[in-house]
Amino acid sequence: MKRYFITGLLIWVPLAITAWVLVLIVGTMDQSLHLLPAAIHPRTILGFDIPGAGAILTLLIIMLTGLLAANFIGQRLVSWWELLLARIPVVNSIYNSVKQVSDTLFSSSGNAFRKALLIEYPRRGVWTIAFLTGKPGGDVVRHLDGDYVSVYVPTTPNPTSGFFLMVPKGDVIELDMSVDTALKYVISMGVVAPPIRSRAVATTVADGGTENGRST
Repeated sequence: MKRYFITGLLIWVPLAITAWVLVLIVGTMDQSLHLLPAAIHPRTILGFDIPGAGAILTLLIIMLTGLLAANFIGQRLVSWWELLLARIPVVNSIYNSVKQVSDTLFSSSGNAFRKALLIEYPRRGVWTIAFLTGKPGGDVVRHLDGDYVSVYVPTTPNPTSGFFLMVPKGDVIELDMSVDTALKYVISMGVVAPPIRSRAVATTVADGGTENGRST
């Protein structure tokens, strides 16, 4: 009976959590219906609310915004809007910081989270998965002796929080694993292990060969 009960939980718990998250997201996006004039609100026209209508409206607004911003006139409007925000104290600092992070993460030309890495953290002999985010910059470079890379070490099971580290390039091992696969590995706390490729050989980010996954 215990085995059957646990088997049933393994089936229903992921489904229940998935449904709960979707309902939460759709419910939050449905709040965008308040942007519509009362005359064209679904409740006014049909006499009742339509679940998910706000989610569709939100997606349409995002798509239309991207469509407008992709042309010359839209780019000029975005530039003027950013100049206006830049003149507002406090708001400009928050907006610029968030924009820099979002541009790095979501831009198709960005290099953030493009490589899954293996590093020793938080001490020697203990390994964890990290993601390459770039190279140290600014005044930090003057205080680092040698070639370093910037990495992000996610926490589990919530990878949206983690630690930003600057580690020697020679101490980082590049994994033959996609970022999506590595994220699944982290989120599952190591339960969903990625398949082993027969010809996969871990290589370091540093120049040179490897031996047993370590730089030579």
